[in-house]
Amino acid sequence: QVQLVESGGGLVQAGGSLRLSCTASGGNVADLPMAWYRQIPGNEREAIAKIRIEDTKWYADFVKGRFTISRDSVKNVLYLDMNGLKLDDTGIYYCNARPAAWSSVNWWGRGTQVTVSS
Repeated sequence: QVQLVESGGGLVQAGGSLRLSCTASGGNVADLPMAWYRQIPGNEREAIAKIRIEDTKWYADFVKGRFTISRDSVKNVLYLDMNGLKLDDTGIYYCNARPAAWSSVNWWGRGTQVTVSS
């Protein structure tokens, strides 16, 4: 069982930047397929960035060029660097991990709130 704890959310003005962190325990971030999701009120949770064990990265079109997913296997932390934040980026951001790419098991953090103001 992997536990995930997000941090780094907060209130930021449009155009600003934030770095989200996801601290993992019970497994190493370098050994797990991991991802960041977000949920906007009234919408379903959606994937925004993924990183595979072999370091392949995927981004949703609406964050490409603005967000960067990375990890530190020594600190055992997954990051999401967010630049050029827009009002539409407001939501709860969740860290996700799976035992393997083929697994249907999902581990989730409790989320961190990001609010972008004008």
